[in-house]
Amino acid sequence: MTSVSPDRVRRGRQLSRPRRENRNGLILTAPTLVVVLFASILPLILVFVFAFSEVRLVDIPRLGTEPIDWTLDNFTRALNNPSFWQALGTTLLYSTLTMIGSVGVGLVLALALRRPFRGRGLVRALLLVPFVLPVIAAVTIWQTMLNPQYGLVNTFGREFLGWETAVGFLNTTSYEVWGIPIPLSLLVVVLFEIWTSAPLSFLFITARLQGVAPGIEEAAALDGANGAQIVTRIVMPQLKGVILLLCLLRFIWSFQSFNEVYLLTEGAGGTQVMALKVYTELITRADIGSAAAYGLLMSVILVALLAVYVALSRRKVDVE
Repeated sequence: MTSVSPDRVRRGRQLSRPRRENRNGLILTAPTLVVVLFASILPLILVFVFAFSEVRLVDIPRLGTEPIDWTLDNFTRALNNPSFWQALGTTLLYSTLTMIGSVGVGLVLALALRRPFRGRGLVRALLLVPFVLPVIAAVTIWQTMLNPQYGLVNTFGREFLGWETAVGFLNTTSYEVWGIPIPLSLLVVVLFEIWTSAPLSFLFITARLQGVAPGIEEAAALDGANGAQIVTRIVMPQLKGVILLLCLLRFIWSFQSFNEVYLLTEGAGGTQVMALKVYTELITRADIGSAAAYGLLMSVILVALLAVYVALSRRKVDVE
């Protein structure tokens, strides 16, 4: 009988290089996978369970000891509730205006500061202050300025603009300007969100502008193109990708925005967005099933928007 040497047995037991790399990769990513599992996957599963069952906060201790009554009543009540559609409309308007304003202001600032001048670095640094400012500090500044009793805006309006009474910027649903009703509090929240988020759009677009070859613009100028033509026909086409991405991200972030709206108005003045509706269902009504259903409906809308973005991106790649 032929004997097998120990060295051959040891070599046979050794893993191949691809297998060793796969094993090492799994070992290195295991902590991250565990965190994602407990911080994201399990809560998402619980949201699905709560959304399709009649569960209130007082029922949480009994979960697992009693059978779950599966139902679609949470979604039926949400879709038949006028306040749901009102909150959805407010959220869509708020997200759309914030997206347009944030990306638009960031684009204008990036184009205005793309040419070197003395003090440009300082100006760029000052533009980032609203973005790095803690949200509670930013909210306090705005609430102080807009306060009806001692706010700077109302004081200026009464002294120089002839306002007869103070304006409640953070609790007024509709305010007439030249006979046209406008959602005042909602517009104030939108302006606040644009003020804090436009610097991020400015950073993204500025970074993309660094990749625009200056030789192309110089060649266009030699061919007789003016500044507006260079921006619209040479620079802007190269910014389409980053602008589309910013629009998607800004809309998603604004759609699920909670901190800014809650801290500024607490939903008063017609500013109850979907995130505040979820909070109300969970905290005020203690209905965790209804809150989970509202959250899932929000997710469905965001997933649909993400699918549209992916489709547009693939179409762009195919065209190119």
